[in-house]
Amino acid sequence: MKKAGSLLLAALLVAGALTGCGEAAKGSSPSGKTPVVLNEVAHSIFYAPMYVAIEEGYFAEEGIDLTLVTGFGADKTMTALLTGEADIGFMGSESTIYTYKEGASDYAVNFAQLTQRAGNFLVSREPIEDFTWDMLVGREVLGGRAGGMPEMVFEYILKKNGIDPASDLSIDQSIDFGSTAAAFSGGQGDFSVEFEPHATSLETKGDGYVVASLGEDSGYVPYTAFCARKSYIKENPAVVEAFTRALQKGMDYVQTHTPAEIAKVIAPQFEETDLSTIETIVGRYAAQDTWKTDLIFTQESFTLLENILEEAGELDGRVPYEDLVDTSFAEKAAP
Repeated sequence: MKKAGSLLLAALLVAGALTGCGEAAKGSSPSGKTPVVLNEVAHSIFYAPMYVAIEEGYFAEEGIDLTLVTGFGADKTMTALLTGEADIGFMGSESTIYTYKEGASDYAVNFAQLTQRAGNFLVSREPIEDFTWDMLVGREVLGGRAGGMPEMVFEYILKKNGIDPASDLSIDQSIDFGSTAAAFSGGQGDFSVEFEPHATSLETKGDGYVVASLGEDSGYVPYTAFCARKSYIKENPAVVEAFTRALQKGMDYVQTHTPAEIAKVIAPQFEETDLSTIETIVGRYAAQDTWKTDLIFTQESFTLLENILEEAGELDGRVPYEDLVDTSFAEKAAP
């Protein structure tokens, strides 16, 4: 492991110093439900099934009083989880591999996979009807953090198309997550790798045009999953099971409803975004088969994730699937 490993090492050091100091919700809330603090890596329409479960009251139905916190980065979400500030973390599963490799004793275990496609898009300054990835050769692209799934999937696609990420183009990784769209609007880069709603926002303003879906071109990838510390799962199996059932209800909803219906349900989570834009984004994600029908994180998916990490130079040895993935809760909740 390189940069990503050292990034998560910082989280481990903080966790070691603070364990027991910031324990997340325990006992019962005034409502009589079990309080659960969920820390999400980012707040994005990409995670629509989770917001459906919140807005439709599925967590409450399962006896959970959910508090949602946005970590704004996998390193911050993992730190919150390891220090006990969060009960459950939602982020790219590569973070659980990094912390395991760094020697965390009470490491994070994945128990439910939400997305099976990358959620970002390639934005160009001009519309391109027949885009091919070799059009990036010799160009500057605003990319993502080294060791993070957005950047690694981007590089994975480039290599699949015979392009060397290190020498055939310039990838700017210096811009903070969430700030690349503003930088692109300001004139930086020829292309930018963007999550929603930034990709659609750039199109709406006429500052950019979506020319490719990384989710479609990378294939099925275990992009984001829910995890909890090994000790939390052992001590609270009924809570994790109830949490997973609520998520599955959200997954079932997005499989059986239109983008317009889904957008209307999750709109309170995105008050700064108009309903038509939410519907457009949901439709874009639904069209590329972003969400699984169940939450089972298979060994095949885990192996693919490790392949991507190895190709990116972020993994120097395989880790046991059995240690880092527990499918029992998702299997019980599966339709």
